Formats: sequence, structure tokens, C-alpha cells
Amino acid sequence: MKALYKATAGPGLELVDRPEPEAGPGEVKIRVLRTGICGTDLHIERWDPWAAGAVRAPLIPGHEFCGEIVDIGAGVHDIAPGDLVSGEGHIVCGTCRNCRAGRRQMCIRTVGVGLQRDGAFAPFVVLPAENVWVHHDAIEPEVGALFDPLGNAVHTALAFTVVGEDVLVSGCGPIGLMSIAVARHAGARFIVATDINDARLALAKEMGADRALDVTRENLHELQREVGMREGFDIAFEMSGSPTALPLVIDNMNHGGRIAMLGLPSEPFSIDWGVVVTRMLTLKGIYGREMFETWNSMSAMLHTSEVLRGRIASLVSHRFAATQWREAFDAAASGGVGKVIIDWTQI
Repeated sequence: MKALYKATAGPGLELVDRPEPEAGPGEVKIRVLRTGICGTDLHIERWDPWAAGAVRAPLIPGHEFCGEIVDIGAGVHDIAPGDLVSGEGHIVCGTCRNCRAGRRQMCIRTVGVGLQRDGAFAPFVVLPAENVWVHHDAIEPEVGALFDPLGNAVHTALAFTVVGEDVLVSGCGPIGLMSIAVARHAGARFIVATDINDARLALAKEMGADRALDVTRENLHELQREVGMREGFDIAFEMSGSPTALPLVIDNMNHGGRIAMLGLPSEPFSIDWGVVVTRMLTLKGIYGREMFETWNSMSAMLHTSEVLRGRIASLVSHRFAATQWREAFDAAASGGVGKVIIDWTQI
């Protein structure tokens, strides 16, 4: 099969022939229909210091996908050929303390699909059956390919109760944009989105943000006064990883405010921990999805809300055939775009 492949530990990918994988015991073989390009994939293609420390080459990357089951291994049940599926990209050990307690997303031996194990930038991928999420409702393959990043957004947006709360979303990349739509669906009162990219700020309004501002040109404190907020934000989602973002978020929180942090900084930075203590703030790190409660939540929300489903689907801004993978990666790296989708039926 033709697959996007990183043969050695260094920059670049190439579309080459690779052996077609087969399902072993407890595994399923999936015909990949669509994949999304994640920021992680851009790191892998560039082979920056993060990728060099986290990724095992040789490797087929790709972890955001939707496909169809074509074969199942011995011992697999409740999954059948023809099922439309997405996949949880964190493969866990099952025996550490967290796994045994049902907190599989906190497994200390997690192996990442498309990071330490061959992924979905290929016509076929093999996964453990327990990592497969079957779409029992009719769903477009493009939306199915968004379930991995949508799960990150849902995990972040539901980390704290947002009903009736004023929410600040820092960073309007695709996952930040999804978190705005989820917070709106979940009952937030007032949502403010911040970024430094005008195109992304426009998308934030489309996702349901009440206000979207460029923090290099506008002041969050002034905005609070303008709209009648007297005590700061109750909830914040830090989605950017920017060294300047979290201090700004902290400075605009109400006492007792809660901050869910998904953005990954590229390097360490300092914050005023005195403010965190005296304002009694809660900071919670978010990584991936809760397995599998987040998957159930996002499936249910998309099933019950055409508005949310339409907003999530609208984030797909570019579509490319697998043979156009170079153009797809360039589009994803250009900034100011939604999700870029690769069609693996065109190979």
C-alpha cells in the first residue's frame, strides 16, 4: 500500500510503498477513508526538538481518522466488518494503577498511534479493538475524522461546569474553536475568545463566541467593563501554549476561577504563583480524551444538536487527495485555516 512514511529520524515525509498491515488477535483492520492533519503531525514532518524526543522513527504518522472495518482478529466482539469507526489514539497498558482504576487516559505506559506506532496516513491501519469507537449514528467521514481533536475540545470544555458561567478561550486554533462551540452548547453565559489571527477570530464568532479580540490590539480588562463583567472570568480554556497567554488569563480570572490547560508550551515560562494562591485559582492539565466517557459525550452532543454538528463540520476548510499530501501539509502549516482533511480513497 502507499503510505506517508518517515523512514529516519529527521525532517520530511514521503509517499512510498509499505506492507499492508493485518489484524492479529484482539485487533481490527480499518480501511482509512479520511484523516485530519494535527499540529502534532506538523511537528513530526518538521522533526523539531519535541518530535525528536517523543516520536519513534521509522513510522507512518497520523492519528485523526475515520474509516471502515474490513477485518477483525480472533477474540474481537461487538465490532463487525462494515462498521464506520474512529479510533482512540492512546493505547494503554491495562495493568498500571490508573488503568486498573478506570483512568486509562492517565496510563503511565501510553503508546501513541502515529507517534510510537504506525498510524493512519495510509489506506489501512490496525488498532486494538478496545480502541475503536463505532459510529452507530450516520455521520460524514469528515466529521468522524474530527473525533480525536473534538474529544480534546470536549474534555477541556467539560473539565469544569460551564452552565451559566463566563468563559475565556485563549487560542483559536481548530481545537480552541471547537471548545467554543461545545461551551456554547453546554450553557455558558458569556464567551470571549482571544487570538492574534484575524481569520481565526472571525471563526470564533461563527462557533458561538460573543466577543473575539486580538490581545495585541485590545485590552481584556476594558472588554470586561464594556460588557458589564465586574468580577472576572469564571472559567478559562488555555488552548494556545503561548508563554504570554497563561499570565494574561490568570490576570483576568475571578477569585476561585478555574483554568483548563490544553495548550502545550514549546518551552518553560514563569507565572505569578502568588496570584494563583491568593485568588484561589484551580489549574488543571488536559491531555487527550477521557477513555471513553469523552467519546460518549461528543457522540451524544452531535446526535442531539444539529447546530453543534454544523459548527464542527464547518471547520473543515481544505480537502486534498492523498497524492496531494504536500499541499495538504502546507495548508495546515499556513495558519488561519480550519481543519485540513486528506482523502485516502484518492490514492
